[in-house]
Amino acid sequence: MSVSAVLPAFSRTELPNGVRVVTEQIPSVRSVAVGVWVHAGSRDEAPPENGITHFIEHMVFKGTSRRRGYQINQRMESVGGYLNAFTAKEHTCFYARSLDEHLGRALDTVLDLVLHPTLPPREIEKEKDVIVEEIKMYEDAPEDHIFDHYESMLYPEHALGRPVLGTPDTVRSFEQTDLQSYLGRHFVPNRLVVSVAGNVRHEAVVRKVERLLDGFERDPRPLNRMPANGYTPTDQVLNQSGQQAHLVVGTRAYGSSDPRRTVVSVLNTILGGGMSSRLNQNIREKYGYCYSIYSFANMMADTGDLGVYIGTDSGKVDRARKLIGRELTKLAETPVSARMLDRAKQQLKGSLMLGLESMSNRMMRLGRVELTFERYFTLDEVIAEIEAVTSEDMRTVAAELFEPARLSSIAFVPSN
Repeated sequence: MSVSAVLPAFSRTELPNGVRVVTEQIPSVRSVAVGVWVHAGSRDEAPPENGITHFIEHMVFKGTSRRRGYQINQRMESVGGYLNAFTAKEHTCFYARSLDEHLGRALDTVLDLVLHPTLPPREIEKEKDVIVEEIKMYEDAPEDHIFDHYESMLYPEHALGRPVLGTPDTVRSFEQTDLQSYLGRHFVPNRLVVSVAGNVRHEAVVRKVERLLDGFERDPRPLNRMPANGYTPTDQVLNQSGQQAHLVVGTRAYGSSDPRRTVVSVLNTILGGGMSSRLNQNIREKYGYCYSIYSFANMMADTGDLGVYIGTDSGKVDRARKLIGRELTKLAETPVSARMLDRAKQQLKGSLMLGLESMSNRMMRLGRVELTFERYFTLDEVIAEIEAVTSEDMRTVAAELFEPARLSSIAFVPSN
């Protein structure tokens, strides 16, 4: 067992079976946030498996070899805590929060979900209907559903371009053996991270995790992922029911390991991060074309994307697209002022530091950073990266990414 402490508050241990335990001790609080991260997400699914990671996320709550489904939910709620999970493109997270005195209960409950699900066939059949209804609910929200189409354009014929929830056809095809096979391939020790933040001692967490992981010796599996495929810019217009048009304009960008990731974050803040951003001021406030407009930046291990969303009247889609293009071109051609750059940096730093007042956010940061970089980034390191960004850095990145020939767009336009 190797232990290394980067800071007095942060500790990391890799157990003999390959599971990593990372903790951040915050003695001033009385709570703990616990997460068990699996380095597997919808990106790791074969086409017929689309949605199986998310399906498993649901199914583990239906019972384990130690507890029935209702006991799982009661276990944390009965002590004032909570339990939940989510599935993303590259990872899955099962998490709980409680008072520090219930750390053992939180760890035991979350690890039980990951290690001992029973996946009852009867519950599988019921959950198929539940998830199909979840898909319908999502498709009835065009401001969310449009991003599935956007991602399929950016990553055609690739797992990154398929929806995390799957499709009704793939979801209805899943059987117990499919779920067990996926668990055996991906829920393995060397792809698990346990992250804990709050009033905890690292050594105590490690001891509890070792005890709970006793016998968890599945064969390690390397993380073999198909690289992101080629990108050909595309424009689509689809008719949808509803009264409002929705438009996304964006392009492929950089992965989380690219040194330009922080430049993208600052650029995204200036472009559409909040009511004072250029998009809000120059499109919503100046012209009144929309209620909702923002920019977004997504980063995976080896790729990413940067874009803009707007919901507007169908008669204003073309004008909105031109105004968005004008803002992108401006960033590509003219360096932002020192004042605007400083304001964006302060906004980004403030958002980061305010977020760290939440133990759940700290736990999430620990897990994501460990999965992505296998090391800890101190707050000082992150702030130094933000401070190092220059106006010319942003102009250079914007000039590359916002080249008109690189941009894709997808519009949902009311059919009535």
